[in-house]
Amino acid sequence: MSNASPMEANFSTLVLSIGSSAAMALGLAPNPMTNKTEKDLNLARFNIDLLRMLRDKTKNNLTADEQKFIESIVTDLQMKFVTAK
Repeated sequence: MSNASPMEANFSTLVLSIGSSAAMALGLAPNPMTNKTEKDLNLARFNIDLLRMLRDKTKNNLTADEQKFIESIVTDLQMKFVTAK
């Protein structure tokens, strides 16, 4: 049996997953399925809104590091969204 542990399902992993989807939709990263960079601002907005909702719903339930992490991701993606429009 392998000693490699599976990816841990935690708050940061969830935020990174949604953030990566937003980045791909903003055309900042290629889609791993097609290896093409595509822009879909509606999808980007949806993913950013998901992160904002997650941030708001988990307020006062996160560690200081988790709070700082999601704030940083949301702020960065919002600025990139405005630039992409």
